[in-house]
Amino acid sequence: MMRYLRKITVSDVGMGCMGFFHGYRTVPDHDEAVDSIRAAYQAGCTFFDTAEGYGKEHFFPDQNEQLVGEAVHPFRDQVVLATKVRIEPEEVAEYGVEGALRHHLALSMENLQTDYVDLYYLHRVNEDVALSDVALAMGKLIDQGLIRGWGLSQVSLDLLKEADQVTPVSAVQNLYNMLERDCEQTIQPYCLEDGIGLVPFSPIASSFLTGKLHSTSQFEKVDDVRNRVPQLSQENMDKNQPVIHLLNQFAEAKGVTTVQLSLA
Repeated sequence: MMRYLRKITVSDVGMGCMGFFHGYRTVPDHDEAVDSIRAAYQAGCTFFDTAEGYGKEHFFPDQNEQLVGEAVHPFRDQVVLATKVRIEPEEVAEYGVEGALRHHLALSMENLQTDYVDLYYLHRVNEDVALSDVALAMGKLIDQGLIRGWGLSQVSLDLLKEADQVTPVSAVQNLYNMLERDCEQTIQPYCLEDGIGLVPFSPIASSFLTGKLHSTSQFEKVDDVRNRVPQLSQENMDKNQPVIHLLNQFAEAKGVTTVQLSLA
């Protein structure tokens, strides 16, 4: 089954590649990471997500993009590559919004071993950089064939509308899972009406919905985002155990794992 991010067609399950170099645990071996991405493609995944900043905690900012670029290079034209950009007011003051975006995009394309990016996200909205200017610049990049579409990450409905009116947004990547469903009230209806794809990040609630985490679970002290996730505090993991019990019941009845059930 396929999904649509406005005009971009992707597999119904995509692969978020952040965890290969950042966020959850000691990073895997390079070859293991490459093999995992290629195995996902062989299994039918055609949508791979990275960002220019993933990797800086352990290595350097471009590390994750370079990994993804290497892994998908043999079948690059068969997949959709999404990456994310963050621009700062200092860059805008020197180069302008469009100039700053072009600089970042050129480096991302080099890292990804490609001459275009399918989906280019603004990696969070910086209130000191006019969103309308970002949207206008993204439209120019689309017109020139450097990107196929653009998106917003963790955005409110008001900001989504503001951006979408300037250059149609292809996708919104927001926190969305069985425990975090706020965007069902505002973001989802607008996306459905306007043909925008919703790309949930953290769909298994930072691994809580695997059923393998408990209040006594210990996370890596360096670069493990779960130390900062409110759902994964000792108190909240205890209180949310009934959700896991319910998931286990349904998963057993259907002969699937809790992860498969959560994604479905």
